[in-house]
Amino acid sequence: MPPSPAGRRCAAAVVAAVLTWPLVTTVAPSTAADRAVAEPVIRLAASPGSPVRSAETALAPGLTRLRTSTYSQVAVTWRGSAPRVSVRTGPAQPWLALSPLADGPDRGSVEGRAGVSGTDLLWTGPRTGLDVRVRGTGFSDLELVLIEPGSLPSDEGSGPSAPTTAARAAVDEPEAAPRPRLYTRKDWGADNSWRNGKPAYLRVLRQVHVHHTATSNRYSRADVPGLIRGMYRYHTKTLGWFDIGYNFLVDRFGRAWIGRSGGPRRLVRGAHTLGFNHASVGIAVIGNLDSREPWGKAVTKLRRLAAWKLDSRDRRAVGKVWVRSTGSDNYRDGQRVRLPVIDGHRDTNDTACPGQHLYDRLPGIRRRTQARMDAFSPPD
Repeated sequence: MPPSPAGRRCAAAVVAAVLTWPLVTTVAPSTAADRAVAEPVIRLAASPGSPVRSAETALAPGLTRLRTSTYSQVAVTWRGSAPRVSVRTGPAQPWLALSPLADGPDRGSVEGRAGVSGTDLLWTGPRTGLDVRVRGTGFSDLELVLIEPGSLPSDEGSGPSAPTTAARAAVDEPEAAPRPRLYTRKDWGADNSWRNGKPAYLRVLRQVHVHHTATSNRYSRADVPGLIRGMYRYHTKTLGWFDIGYNFLVDRFGRAWIGRSGGPRRLVRGAHTLGFNHASVGIAVIGNLDSREPWGKAVTKLRRLAAWKLDSRDRRAVGKVWVRSTGSDNYRDGQRVRLPVIDGHRDTNDTACPGQHLYDRLPGIRRRTQARMDAFSPPD
């Protein structure tokens, strides 16, 4: 499928260096219809037992200047038609579009707040103050979401449980592509009390859906656990999903992280690809791969994750399969679609995800994933 229109492209990457700016300033509206509205300081509140701080506040259409305590991630939610939302983190900074989130649980599932939609969660790095511009019609209940994931001592290192996870791989699948090293939910600081319900499991695995998170590309190694904590908070507390939507996440340093709970070896139903979660695994590369080429280490880990999951279920990485949609923005409920076994999110939904540069690499990823699986196949 061709990429989605520019208005729905994933948000551009932002520099993650700390930049604060005066809390009391004025801004010239970009059009006569925009009016700057001064707001009191928004202070992010702590989550009990977690380093994550957050705030959600009502928004009005037009241009709003916000004074805030420190945040690192921003999103907007609404009901009804999708508004056109853009933000900037300082008077001299560019306006950045917040694209509607195309991830999500399947329609009719028990996950999610009924009728609530949201944008991608944009990583800005630590900031204070924000301009928000909202345009369009047909929406209501606009809310701004600000998240500061905080820090944990383990953020600076690999975490205590990752070596154990890696050491078990050869024992678990002796005649299949081995499990790559996985950083656990404990390593990124998941608070399991935030989950809504229990894991659901798939009967079969037919696909691996590849995503990107449309966030900054200039995060540090120590930023990654916080990035994931912020996504987890947004998915569960704001959008009402059972857990973080992705089964696995891969950072630019080539590290793979367990996302959704339920057991990495099991077929856990995610909330990553609307209409196609019921027979698939979702892997997201942390970053914006519309704006740059994917990192070699990240692509390698993506291939190893896909090889492990597919080989453990006797699936091939190349070729196509028939899949029944449960209802996405591209395919109606019940429609059968022939799709690549390893596909990009844009193959199933109206989105630019996983970014043009990563999407262009998918044919090679499929071939090399299959080659890895063949290398570990037992002789005839």
